[in-house]
Amino acid sequence: MYQPIPPRPPQETMPTMYDLPSELVGESGLPDEFHCIQADFLSETCQPPNYSSEEILVASDLNLYYDPRHTLWYKRPDWYLVLGVASASQQENLRLSYVVWQEGVDPFLIVELLSPGTEQDDLGQRLREVNQPPTKWEVYEGILRVPYYVVYDRYENNLRAFRLTGTSYEAISLTENRFWLEKLELGLGLWQGTYQQTTGLWLRWYNTAGWVPTLAEQAGQEHQRAQQEHQRAQQEHERAEQEHQRAERLAEYLRSQGVDPDNLR
Repeated sequence: MYQPIPPRPPQETMPTMYDLPSELVGESGLPDEFHCIQADFLSETCQPPNYSSEEILVASDLNLYYDPRHTLWYKRPDWYLVLGVASASQQENLRLSYVVWQEGVDPFLIVELLSPGTEQDDLGQRLREVNQPPTKWEVYEGILRVPYYVVYDRYENNLRAFRLTGTSYEAISLTENRFWLEKLELGLGLWQGTYQQTTGLWLRWYNTAGWVPTLAEQAGQEHQRAQQEHQRAQQEHERAEQEHQRAERLAEYLRSQGVDPDNLR
């Protein structure tokens, strides 16, 4: 297994994200429409109740530089989550890449979406080639020691999840294609439905109340609640009007009997 190399002495100047390439360089598994939509879905529904938006970073197809001794080595996860690191609040500060020695925090979860030709690399079934960078599995498991690693094959509708136990990944037993991450107070699972006008089986976050709603679903729920409140208000108005009409009829009857309704005690 590839052994982590200690960082260079602090007096040496390390390259930052501005010094490192951010584009794909001869890499297989280029992002397609599914990758883009699925990454959006994961990002939109990743709302840990115990972390504020300023305490998490989600990224997709963003170069991940991991080795300070080989500063040009990187992986490009389809989607990943970092805890304790904030997203940029200003456009000029948006990251070109995620540079571990610059950020100081390793990812907590990495998701790879299988593409034709990437399965062996994504699942640790490819051996490292001589004089070549380590494989994804070696980087995630042995170098960055990412606590959770998820691989989803949409062609086979096959979800696999791994938890770092000791020095190696162990497969997580899934129940109904779901598993819970206690630290996030969220779970990740497969959901059948329509997102961004595309119907299929998607990776999606859920909480103790159910699937985390998207912005569109939240807007729909708010609209439905507003309609219900409007209907209740209309019903209350109608009931009040009916009560008023009954009171008027009663008052008219009393007057016809020679009784002044305004002087009743």
